[in-house]
Amino acid sequence: MGIARRLKVSESTIRKRVLNLEKKNIIKKYSLVVDTNKLGFENIALIGVDVAPEKYLDVAKKLTEFDGIKYVASSTGDHMFMLEIWAKNGDELRAFSDRIKSIDGVIRICPAIIKDTLKGNL
Repeated sequence: MGIARRLKVSESTIRKRVLNLEKKNIIKKYSLVVDTNKLGFENIALIGVDVAPEKYLDVAKKLTEFDGIKYVASSTGDHMFMLEIWAKNGDELRAFSDRIKSIDGVIRICPAIIKDTLKGNL
């Protein structure tokens, strides 16, 4: 294990420390970073969604049920919700956008297509 070598401790020490962090819920999950282009997704978009306040909970529920929306977050600032969508092409992204716009209570959507990731992972 590379971490143990770099810290000059045993692998069992690292395992115990990681297990302790998991038990304390400091480490909540492990994830993979995939190359979306190799999976056939040419368009990755972040979409801001504004909704009528009285429809907030209804829209939130519907957004979380959409296949193809990878991430849904409520937010402050410019938009009430932020979404991450993976689409195979522009037509599929347009279809997603149209479906989101058709939800009762959605006032406006503001899509932004990710061109290049300069730091971090979506």
